[in-house]
Amino acid sequence: MVVQFPIEEKRDITDRREVRFVREVWRQITFGVGAWGTLRPLIAALLAAIPFLFLGQHFNRKHRRGFDWFLLQIPLALTLVLWVGLYLYSIYDAWRDATMVGATTEA
Repeated sequence: MVVQFPIEEKRDITDRREVRFVREVWRQITFGVGAWGTLRPLIAALLAAIPFLFLGQHFNRKHRRGFDWFLLQIPLALTLVLWVGLYLYSIYDAWRDATMVGATTEA
């Protein structure tokens, strides 16, 4: 008695189950907008977290807003509470703008 195993067909590398799984996981992590689309808000928020410079707005190409906020911080620095509010809002605004740019560009 001879035991015969069926011969596996050679499949293309993209048909393999592991490759499809990794591709789907990557798509879910990046929300379908690619690596840059998901990293852009994080980078904008990190740049905006540098105090006094408002680099997150410049990163999002909102140069006028970044320059205006830079000038606005001078009188607000006299009242520390208002300056901290502007600083925290700038981080949120940079993240939100970068998210909106990623959503409208890739869609």
